[in-house]
Order: sequence, then structure tokens, then C-alpha cells
Amino acid sequence: MRMLYVAIAVGAAVVLGALVGALAASGGSSASSTSELQMQRNSDLWEIDQLEKKFHRATTRKNLGLMMSLYATNATLTIPGTTAVGKREIREFWRTSGTFTNDWISETPAYKVRITLNGDRGTLYFECHYVDAKTGEMAAVTAADVEVARIGGRWLITGLGGASATLSP
Repeated sequence: MRMLYVAIAVGAAVVLGALVGALAASGGSSASSTSELQMQRNSDLWEIDQLEKKFHRATTRKNLGLMMSLYATNATLTIPGTTAVGKREIREFWRTSGTFTNDWISETPAYKVRITLNGDRGTLYFECHYVDAKTGEMAAVTAADVEVARIGGRWLITGLGGASATLSP
């Protein structure tokens, strides 16, 4: 699975590089402003997608610092029965969660990731398939509906709603 993540990251970097090159080569026509808007949109979509990838890297590596770097200061995290508000409460939730206290590897089916974008706000949906590193068995399957916003030039999670998910293609 790690090779797949590397291949996706390398492919995305190539695409992003091509987009930046096209932007630099474009002139001052109205077509270029349309092209620039499309390139900005593609860049924003790519950056939002990186939140999901970093989320799974953080849970797999038990890296609370990386996890918390994904959240806005006043973000909320809601799962059935629990709501955490602000980074301090969210950090405590993750610190004591099964994803950080068990030896699980976090994977996500890339084809299920959905992103919407509207200016400086958007949404992100992904699933987390947690595999027990010792047994290779599926330990948990969850889903995240995420609200994101560009804050200070960075895309951050402003709200995350988590719930169980059903395995299906």
C-alpha cells in the first residue's frame, strides 16, 4: 500500500508541475485567466486531498503532531456520543482513540474519496480501513465527512464528523 501512496504522490507532483509550467507559459489573454482559475481549482483540490493522506499517515505512524497540524484552531470533531471543540480537546480525543492506542495500519480506498470546492471552503469524504498490523485482520472501518477551509493560505479541517462505514465497492 505504501508503494501505491508513493506512486500517487509522484503522479500528483508531475501533474502539479505541469500545471505550474502551463501557468508560467500562458499570456495575458482571457483564455489564460480561465486557465489560471482552473489551475488554482486543481491546486486547491490537490491540497485538500493531501489532508486525507496526511490524516492516514498520522494515524498509522501515531503522529499526534501531524494529526493536529491538519486542524484549524477552533475546529470540531464529532463522532457518535462525543464532540471535541478546539485543538486541545481534539488532541485528547486522538491521543486516547483506538487508532492511536492500537497497532493498526490506516488505509483508504482512493476511489471513495470525494472532494467539493466552493471558493475558500470545501468538503472532503474518505473512509479509514484499519488493519491490525500483527494479525492482518480488519480491525475497524470508519468514514469521515470533513469540512475544510483555506485559512492563512493553508487548507485545514474545520469540522470532522466520523461514523462507522460499510465495506462495499
